[in-house]
Amino acid sequence: MHMRVITLTVNPVIDKSVSVAGISPNTKLRCSAPTYNPGGGGINVSRALKKLGSDSLCMYLAGGPTGHHLKQLLDHEGVEQLVVPIKGWTRDNLAVTDTSNNQQYRFGMPGPHVEKEEWEAILKQLEQYLKESDYLVASGKLSPGMPNDFYTQVAAIAQTKKARFVLDTSGEALIQASKSNIYIMKPNLGELSTLSGIDSISALELESIAKKFMDGHDCETLVVSLGAKGALLATKYEMEHVPTPTVLQKSTIGAGDSMVAGMIVSLLQGKTFSDMVKYGVACGAAATMHEGTQLCNKDDADKLYEWIKRQKNIPVKSI
Repeated sequence: MHMRVITLTVNPVIDKSVSVAGISPNTKLRCSAPTYNPGGGGINVSRALKKLGSDSLCMYLAGGPTGHHLKQLLDHEGVEQLVVPIKGWTRDNLAVTDTSNNQQYRFGMPGPHVEKEEWEAILKQLEQYLKESDYLVASGKLSPGMPNDFYTQVAAIAQTKKARFVLDTSGEALIQASKSNIYIMKPNLGELSTLSGIDSISALELESIAKKFMDGHDCETLVVSLGAKGALLATKYEMEHVPTPTVLQKSTIGAGDSMVAGMIVSLLQGKTFSDMVKYGVACGAAATMHEGTQLCNKDDADKLYEWIKRQKNIPVKSI
């Protein structure tokens, strides 16, 4: 059966990146010419999938001149799109790199208010396009005006259609959706803490807390992103820690989305969950090697994946 990938982004963004030689207050700062990249969780997943040699349908809400600009940017990258129009203008974020110390400052905007009929329209599109065995990747935060149970409604559609629902979000939307039937969930350590109702998680507690979460939720695969320390794979039957290769980081924007794209590519190729996370970590690390929001490069990701596979100190535990 042919498996398709549909990505969903309800609060997309245009990422504007500039650099400046030193940042100080109350001073006119001379920036470099800006670069513009399409962004937002699911959009970045679709972009990264394209760079890794896989196609997807990129479904998102967009409006105003910035929404039109966003579509142009994605057209240029050859990403197939389904745009659900809204009245509000698509947001734009700003990333400023201080070249004097290589520090990056990221300014994120809240996004436009989305009306009820607008977010309901994207649910209707999902009901129309989603087929059995498809991968539906819902990634990114909600827009103002959207209900916190929106991803719960998305999960219900995916379950009805017998599609594989992959979720990467945060906050109350994640808490509510976590009670749904989910194929893959990718929280970071702080998000897993919130889901578990605790303030923080130490390295010694991580595996037991992940196991407790899996025992209490209808989630087939949990991938906990650990940043520079890699990721933890947890299923109901096994647990594995995958380390991140050390690379020269230039930007962390889109690293998590590149990780998700790498995992999806592996699954499309019939790989195991273990190999899925290894390639996902490789793609996430590869994304940090480039400035701005260029995401992962396939050659870099493949080389890092080979390095990860050679590591002998990664235990796979039956649980």
